[in-house]
Amino acid sequence: MQLIRGISGIRGIVGDSLTDSVLIRHIQAFSELQGNGNILLARDSRSHGTSFINTGCDALIKCGRKAFNYGIIPTPTAQFLVEKNKMAGGIVITASHNPTEWNGLKFIDSDGCFLNGEKNNRLFEIADSQTFNLLQNGSAMQREHGYNAHIEHTLNLSINDVNAIKKRSFSVVVDAVNGAGSHALPAMLEALGCKVHRLFCEPNGEFPRGPEPLADNLKNLGEAVQLQNADAGFATDPDGDRLAVVDENGHPLSEEYTLTICADGFFNTTGSTKPLVTNLSSTLALDKVAEKYGSSVIRSAVGEINVVNKMKEVGAELGGEGNGGVILPESHYGRDSLVGATMFLNRMAQDTQKVSEIFKSMPQFAMVKDKIELGSVDPQSAMDKIELNFTDAKSDKTDGLKLIWENSWVHIRESNTEPIIRIYAEGKTEKIATDLVELVKQLV
Repeated sequence: MQLIRGISGIRGIVGDSLTDSVLIRHIQAFSELQGNGNILLARDSRSHGTSFINTGCDALIKCGRKAFNYGIIPTPTAQFLVEKNKMAGGIVITASHNPTEWNGLKFIDSDGCFLNGEKNNRLFEIADSQTFNLLQNGSAMQREHGYNAHIEHTLNLSINDVNAIKKRSFSVVVDAVNGAGSHALPAMLEALGCKVHRLFCEPNGEFPRGPEPLADNLKNLGEAVQLQNADAGFATDPDGDRLAVVDENGHPLSEEYTLTICADGFFNTTGSTKPLVTNLSSTLALDKVAEKYGSSVIRSAVGEINVVNKMKEVGAELGGEGNGGVILPESHYGRDSLVGATMFLNRMAQDTQKVSEIFKSMPQFAMVKDKIELGSVDPQSAMDKIELNFTDAKSDKTDGLKLIWENSWVHIRESNTEPIIRIYAEGKTEKIATDLVELVKQLV
């Protein structure tokens, strides 16, 4: 398996495409790329992360850097800390939603955002070609409970009515897939006055379900919500940047509705009419919610940094991705499950509706997400062929190919993180979306 490199950093299978030498080369290239200052290191809970973070600290010491080893913390916490502490940058050792045998590096710039495409490419060039001047006079320091500062800042966000949330004493089940959010997310919810029931909140790297917080992977969470008679269930991925929600009946909401419901609460609270920014693969429900409050939606290419850059360009106060990623600039420019959970609870506290009722009040669309292995398929040739077969659709080639009709669309693009082509479709019914996906697959 070849090492995957792109706007999401690097990812590979441990011991195959991802080895200590690959790790060291890319970490030292990052040090070469960044300006003066300290560098944060953090990781998710995968078992090989312990060895890798020690290797990373040693690599930075040899570059003359002062490395701060925060251990297991959510990726958004690392982003928050880099910006808050005015560091030169940060590196999170994670493969996010990939299976346990994978790991990787996410590179955080000095502003707390991920490196953009241009800077990532420069990093890869340095890693591939440069001999590093190793000074061997740096140092490393351990830091624990780094998420406490993140929680404190989130509690003081202006858009949330923390007192209203606390008065409701919500009962919530948390499924952190034994990942980086295992301690941080429950602590965040307890600080908001919630009674928290922990499910898979031991950060041991043993993922007891599929690592993505997709509906099919949340059966145990749904059962726990029913057993505890809880108001909601929250699920994250292994590095804690995405949030999915289960209603009081144990039914998973589509992860597309995390940002949608948070946006409804945000617009209702703030009265803002500034555009919301999301990516091309996110739900049309966002457009309908924005329209309801006199706002609009602007779309970017898929990838957190692409959404962030567009948010900065247009001055957006809220953005995110339909995969459960909520981005609130008042906190920091990154997808954040702690911020997402707080905003979701804020929406719950605005009236007496149950989560299932809030969901039903949202514009209803059905999305189908599929993929095909790249194999010998040439993505561009496949997309050219597909476009020729849908002459009645509006096409958008910002990121792959998106074909758009009034209340439906299909998006075909090469993945940033896996050797696959993703095919997402949405319509007013699941059948409409499924039919679009099947038509595309037949043409590939």
